[in-house]
Amino acid sequence: MQIFFRFATALCALVLAVAYLGGRDVSRLPHTARAETFLDRTGAPLGTILASDSAHAVYVPLARVSPAFVQAVVAAEDARFRLHGAIDLAGLARAAREYFVYGAFESGGSTIPMQLARLLHPTPSTIRGKLVQIAVAERIAMRSEKRDILEAYVNRAPMGGNLYGVDAAARTYFGTPARDLDLAQSTLLAGVPNDPSRLAPDTHLGAARVRQQYVLGRMTALGEIDAAAAKSARSETLTIGRHDDGIIAAPHALFYLFPRVNGAGRVRTTIDRGLQRFVQAQIGDVLGALTSRHVSDAAVLVADNHTGEVLAYAGSPDYFSDALLGRNDGVQALRQPGSSLKPFTYERALETGAIQPTTILADTPVAFAISNGKLYQPADYSGTFSGPVRVRYALANSLNVPAVRVLSKMGTQTLLDRLHDLGFSHLDKPASYYGLGLTLGSGEVSLWENVQAYVTIARDGSFVPLHLVPQTCAARQIGDPPTWELVTDMLADPHAREHSFGRHSVLDLPFDAAVKTGTSSDFRDTWTIGFTRDYTVGVWVGNFDGSPMRGISGVTGAGPLWNRIMLHLHERRETAPFDKPAGYVRARICATTGVAPARGCPAVVWEWVKPVELARLRRSAPVAQAAHLRIVSPADGSVFYHNDAVTSAQRAGQQLTLHAAGNRSSIVWTVNGARVASDADGNAFVPAVPGTYTIVARSEGESDRVTVRVVEHPRQSRPGFSFTRP
Repeated sequence: MQIFFRFATALCALVLAVAYLGGRDVSRLPHTARAETFLDRTGAPLGTILASDSAHAVYVPLARVSPAFVQAVVAAEDARFRLHGAIDLAGLARAAREYFVYGAFESGGSTIPMQLARLLHPTPSTIRGKLVQIAVAERIAMRSEKRDILEAYVNRAPMGGNLYGVDAAARTYFGTPARDLDLAQSTLLAGVPNDPSRLAPDTHLGAARVRQQYVLGRMTALGEIDAAAAKSARSETLTIGRHDDGIIAAPHALFYLFPRVNGAGRVRTTIDRGLQRFVQAQIGDVLGALTSRHVSDAAVLVADNHTGEVLAYAGSPDYFSDALLGRNDGVQALRQPGSSLKPFTYERALETGAIQPTTILADTPVAFAISNGKLYQPADYSGTFSGPVRVRYALANSLNVPAVRVLSKMGTQTLLDRLHDLGFSHLDKPASYYGLGLTLGSGEVSLWENVQAYVTIARDGSFVPLHLVPQTCAARQIGDPPTWELVTDMLADPHAREHSFGRHSVLDLPFDAAVKTGTSSDFRDTWTIGFTRDYTVGVWVGNFDGSPMRGISGVTGAGPLWNRIMLHLHERRETAPFDKPAGYVRARICATTGVAPARGCPAVVWEWVKPVELARLRRSAPVAQAAHLRIVSPADGSVFYHNDAVTSAQRAGQQLTLHAAGNRSSIVWTVNGARVASDADGNAFVPAVPGTYTIVARSEGESDRVTVRVVEHPRQSRPGFSFTRP
């Protein structure tokens, strides 16, 4: 009796304290932490992402909850809910009696306001805990409407595991929103909050069914349903979905989407779950073969060219492997793109007229003056040069020097503006920051941005943003469609890239496919991105910790994975060939001069040219029979490095290669007035000793001259500049 007196005294003091503190309006509470269930493009589940507190809950207004569930939960948990305030004195007296007899609150005596109070402020099942619960409930009852209390409760009620709220439970167990629950489903779920760990339908269906009988009995006794309805609900067969908070596929895509969807509850994505699983399996298989080359990570993005929809999104080999840094998202991570930006350099240069398809570019040693009086000397990792080359050959074989020469002529700002139009938002520094190395990957971009840009090439310059949720995107035209078609033709030419990649490489497919590789400095990033008429596939292979791979290039690292995915995409689908460049015609040109073939031309090739250019080529044909002599290598004004910190044998190998073009039977070379011997092909070689050199070539009464310099190699190279590979 003394204990009861103390409890009553404490309760009275509590009521006075609550009155002093004032009420609490639950309609102003922040909504429960949300969760989103994601589906693939066919409706197959991908997984559920929980909010930061790991509570799977989706908030819905009471108007969007089945009336049957509202009636059932009130009947089961607080039949007198609409008749009392925060406390039901009869229930509270019963709970107090049980506590004194059994030493614990058996039935609890809790009203819905008290249960809501406990959900908002968890307290232990002790007298002190119960008093705190009552205090919070009283504050709620003082300021809140009954409807608002009920709405807050049904959205927070524990429903088994980490499920909270009726809508999360309805969608998880029955695959339906809360508003569509029938009587049988409603009464089964209404029983769960009484003991969520023991009554969760997916793991304890028998116990949940027993509790359902109780709820139906209470509703019948209260006159809310008749006996026939109760009998029908008892006999209804219910199919229960498993409550599995795991992720089935595409975890990186789901976590990327989660903050971008607005509490939809269920989100249908553009992901193809079957393709996603195939891609993930191939990543593991390909990386397994590269383990000895210190390769750990990869990312893949597959897009539909017609719509911009993302079909597969793999950010790492295994999202759930903390040891492998699997939560890193290689699709969104910023990495150096290597040579994968070269197609945009050539397209823009062709569009502006800085070059023509027939332009001959010099792949010869060259140095460019940059800030602080330093020099930038691009080179290919092979250390060799090809001399005069066509634009097609330079792009397809990913030669560095011609690309930098083109950018130097066109201007870095022109390329940077085009890249911004294509969606490379992370290239946010001024053009001077990137310099001429921009075309070789001196900036950092994401795989998402790169694939989005390649989709634009595949669409002949019609830009649509990539997206993971179905939507209608308005396209906008970037650049000249025929020029994009011309670049596609170059990237899809297996013969043009044969010099660097060989015949029958992983880049060669049994259908039209345009492709480009890229490898960043020190073999830290390798890329292969390519497309057919229907799909674009982008692959990045590297290490998330930034460590370099051992001798892995774009074609050997990312190429095999790209090849497998492309073949899989087209197993059961015919793919149309690419369109020929509109407004262009095919013409025969000399591979080393870019004009109509003439006597002495070492190789005749076909190239797309505009009709006006074709007319010029034909007019130049007679002249080509006696082409003017010109020095192709070295280029006039070039600056070369002389490295003294090498062995004497290596120093002897530092030479300038003298090469001239033109229809001449013999060429006489002089360097600073001294004659230099030439080989059978008319080429000459002179030691690259520091100094200034005037080089003259003479043949059949014609001559050409260039002036070049050789300087000591700087002891410290400019940070951020290093060569890239194909």
